[in-house]
Amino acid sequence: MFDKFYPDIYARDIFSINYQKLKERNIKCLLFDLDNTIATVKQNTPSQKVKELLYNLEEQGFKVIIFSNSGKKRVGPFKEMLNVDASYSSMKPLPFKYKKILKIYKYKDNEIAAIGDQILTDVFGANCMNFTSILVNQISTNDFIWTKINRRIETFILNKFYQKGMWTKGEYYD
Repeated sequence: MFDKFYPDIYARDIFSINYQKLKERNIKCLLFDLDNTIATVKQNTPSQKVKELLYNLEEQGFKVIIFSNSGKKRVGPFKEMLNVDASYSSMKPLPFKYKKILKIYKYKDNEIAAIGDQILTDVFGANCMNFTSILVNQISTNDFIWTKINRRIETFILNKFYQKGMWTKGEYYD
């Protein structure tokens, strides 16, 4: 029942993901959530470490796209400063913008990985599209109000995984 909420990969943060393994799995496109994945909700600019990571990933041949439920006003500055494409107001986990990415960039579902800090939006949306889903720990406990509601539901789901021996916070896997 909860299979669509289970991440394919669980990493500490975007810096500890094994991108070489993703390349070996034929992943060509990386969809990065913005809030609490690459920046806190209070940050208005990306850190130098994030800039370097995303630049290096593009140098390795990955297509990097910010894929966020936040609006253009929030996502736009990150898009410009990181010099990457972006999808804002993506309405994750609904399929519309995911399908648009497939159409625009001509990727197959098995060539895309979606990276984010939320099970209900990032992981569930990616899994419904048959993308590789990568869950990372949230950067900050500060969240938008609607995310705080999601986190309560996520805790329930993660507890179910824990009870089944499928999940332990901090035990990362790829």
